[in-house]
Amino acid sequence: MQTSKNKPRLIWLNISVFSLTALISLIGVPLYGYLVGYDMWHWVIGAIAFIICGISITAGYHRLWSHRAYEANAFVRFLFALGGALAVQNSALHWASDHRIHHGHVDDNDKDPYSAKRGFWYSHIGWMLREYQIHRYSDYSNVKDLQNDKIVMWQHRNYLWLTLSLNFGLPILIGALYGDIIGMLLIVGFLRLVLSHHTTFFINSLAHMWGKQPYTDTNTARDNGWLAFVTFGEGYHNFHHIFQNDYRNGIKWYHFDPTKWLIKGLSWLNMARNLKRTDEVRIEKARAAMLLKHHSEKLSRIHLPNKEEVLEKLKVEYELYCEKLSDYYSAKRDWLLLQKQELVKSVEQHEIMEKYHQLRELLIEHKKQWHDFNRQLKLNYLAQ
Repeated sequence: MQTSKNKPRLIWLNISVFSLTALISLIGVPLYGYLVGYDMWHWVIGAIAFIICGISITAGYHRLWSHRAYEANAFVRFLFALGGALAVQNSALHWASDHRIHHGHVDDNDKDPYSAKRGFWYSHIGWMLREYQIHRYSDYSNVKDLQNDKIVMWQHRNYLWLTLSLNFGLPILIGALYGDIIGMLLIVGFLRLVLSHHTTFFINSLAHMWGKQPYTDTNTARDNGWLAFVTFGEGYHNFHHIFQNDYRNGIKWYHFDPTKWLIKGLSWLNMARNLKRTDEVRIEKARAAMLLKHHSEKLSRIHLPNKEEVLEKLKVEYELYCEKLSDYYSAKRDWLLLQKQELVKSVEQHEIMEKYHQLRELLIEHKKQWHDFNRQLKLNYLAQ
């Protein structure tokens, strides 16, 4: 345990940036609004700058560079590099290096740079206020692939002047053209930066503390739809931590994940390619395994006269469901492959199609049976 005497030294630059931007946003922004006022364009431009920052971190720093979930052309990478500098979260090279260590050692208080097990404050912002990571500041051995990206390295070398020019020069220029330098600097500069910082930081803190764990409980990551709204889709964090190379975080059509939609849109424009998706059977099996574990633990804590029988039935239903999942998705892959190759005769094609549809119907039936059984278990718990 660290005492006040042996704690790493404070990083006064970071403390100054976080403190001053917060104070100006909390005091300066409302005071100027009261004395002078803002109009619609202050907020519109501020919102656009906030979106640019957020998307550059989620689609660029995170899913593109940290996880290689897809590939993007030079123009898109250049825009993300600029947006990342505007977001003031260090260079893409450094950010990705930290993040890969986080995924490799999640919740390890000694190795995870922002371990949630060290508390909300530490994982949210505290880890950046002291020299906790000084031993590896110049060690980028885990991002050698990114060192071959000329745009990543250009941004890394020029990060300081890019950050200063974009965060001061851009709001001042917009303000000069609009006729209100101070107002634009306050909204587009300071307030936007504070909001951008803390909504991103929520992923390291709140997304490991608040929400559900439908896919895995081997780490603290949670799925939280509310957080997804302020983090451009990054709130589905439990899914992300078990399937980190998927370009999606929200996998359902109704999940709010604008980063996913942007990446997909870029692929339609031939500006992104090789979008990685997790095999559907792996996703469904992970969900089923968590349900099995949850109900097994729940059954062990309650009194039921036929507990062993129910537990055995649960395991049988789980195994049957997983078996049907594997059969269906295997047939689906075969069918899609043959459609793509267009090499199969009509008779064989008909047979494979029939098998695919039969397995699909069986899966639907067993999926309903599996979920009905789980719902019945919940009702049994309530009756206790």
